[in-house]
Amino acid sequence: MQCEICFSELNENDLSCPDCGAPVPQQIEGFDNTLEIQRILYNLIIENFSTKPVNIRSLKALLMDYLADYKAECRLLIYTINAGVLQNMFNEADRSIAIMRARTFLLNECFLSDKAAEFVLACITYMMKWEFQPLKETEEPAPVQAAPSVEEQQTKIQKSVNIDSCVLRPIDTLKYKLMKNIVLNKEYTKIEAFAFDRFTSMRSIKLPSTLVAIEEYAFSGCKHLRSVELPPSLRIIRHGAFDQCTELETIKIPNGVLEIEDNTFLGCTALSMADIPPTVTSIGVQAFSNCESLTMIYIPDSVKFIDENAFMFCPKLTIKCYENSYAHKYCINHNLNCKTVPFGMDLYNSVII
Repeated sequence: MQCEICFSELNENDLSCPDCGAPVPQQIEGFDNTLEIQRILYNLIIENFSTKPVNIRSLKALLMDYLADYKAECRLLIYTINAGVLQNMFNEADRSIAIMRARTFLLNECFLSDKAAEFVLACITYMMKWEFQPLKETEEPAPVQAAPSVEEQQTKIQKSVNIDSCVLRPIDTLKYKLMKNIVLNKEYTKIEAFAFDRFTSMRSIKLPSTLVAIEEYAFSGCKHLRSVELPPSLRIIRHGAFDQCTELETIKIPNGVLEIEDNTFLGCTALSMADIPPTVTSIGVQAFSNCESLTMIYIPDSVKFIDENAFMFCPKLTIKCYENSYAHKYCINHNLNCKTVPFGMDLYNSVII
């Protein structure tokens, strides 16, 4: 193994190069792209902040560009930066103490898994040219297997169900272009991207019970769509699927959907209520932004990531969630109205006084 800066030979346990002092990148189990992301971040700093202090706001904007191919990892890094981890590390004089405190904060306040916390620290420290020693795993009598990522679960769904067995393509939807109330009788498994994009005559649509995936922007710009019942079979809703459906009033996301992706309900100005099932783990960028009429949304304890702009420009919103959950702390950190229920109670049906 060689140093990536001066190409000196390194020993297996070296944390920094003995010749030039550069940190050695550390691979984190479960994050296959760790080394590549560390190199990208290192170059980001060299190219943009070599002669001036790191500006947090500029850094977040640059991350979106430099890590465009690593969407999930980029979200995780920006989330932790928004939580103040990077700034706190900058403010601590002793690097070892800074890393220790950051690790504790990531685990206890940001609710990250052990591996996710190690990934964040490995990336941030390499970017800052600090040595980093990942925690060694301790032996346990009954090790718990790490929960699969959203991408892994979606891949598993695609393998277990032939999503492409019956696909509704944009060319297939032309016959519905001027219809107000649409019924899809065929047993479609997937609606392709932009299939109903800007079908402004559509008022309602009945989806088949076989549907598994709605691809990106499938119903974007359907300005008069008021009613859509998502079937229980649905597992994947891609980004922007209902973007700018300005008359859509309510939505119930089926149990089994894993993620509310970026811009999914962006600009749904008439949307007043949304239910998120306990299978969802993340809510993406501007997922419900500009939902001006949104008054109540239910966020279960399964959600462990919400983008800082997910509910931007939702002036009437109250979030209903479990006490001391990730969503509860998100509301506190972003000054959002929330109502909480104790763990063990039914989030969706319990009455809050």
